[in-house]
Amino acid sequence: MDPFLVAVLAIAGLAFGMLSMCEIGRRIGIRSIRKYPGGLAKGTGAAEAAVFGLLGLLIAFTFSGAASRFEARRHLIVAEANAISTAYLRMDLMPTEAQPALRALFREYAQVRHSAYRDAHDRDVTGSRLARTAKLQDRIWRQVMSICRQPGTPSHVSILALPALNEMIDITSTRMGAT
Repeated sequence: MDPFLVAVLAIAGLAFGMLSMCEIGRRIGIRSIRKYPGGLAKGTGAAEAAVFGLLGLLIAFTFSGAASRFEARRHLIVAEANAISTAYLRMDLMPTEAQPALRALFREYAQVRHSAYRDAHDRDVTGSRLARTAKLQDRIWRQVMSICRQPGTPSHVSILALPALNEMIDITSTRMGAT
């Protein structure tokens, strides 16, 4: 079932349940006032204060947790953008004839990553785009590895390009785990 629909139904159910409980409480209160005029409500102030205090703590912890998860996701987005940017810049180390094809793959990769999370509400579309991301990562990795294995490629190309590319791939799985 669609997560958005589940959320809407849960909200509607909670709202209906709260309104129903308010009405039941009102009717019980009216019946109690008629039955015991003036004596039943004494001593409930401390209990109400405790309940509202606990409710306030619960709401505060909920918002605190949501804010920290939001901040963690924001940090992962920035880390992923930085990893892609670093790997893209390290393509300057590759032989000149290999750079245009690699840069085109990187641009396509960045566009697919962006579109996967832009349309995150549609699981089928997001799943297909994430699968496309994995294929592009594999293609980029294979091309860079073949360049690094060629005789005459300076060792600093492998030393600088491969860790940046590996970080770009690793941050993808980290971000998917946080979503």
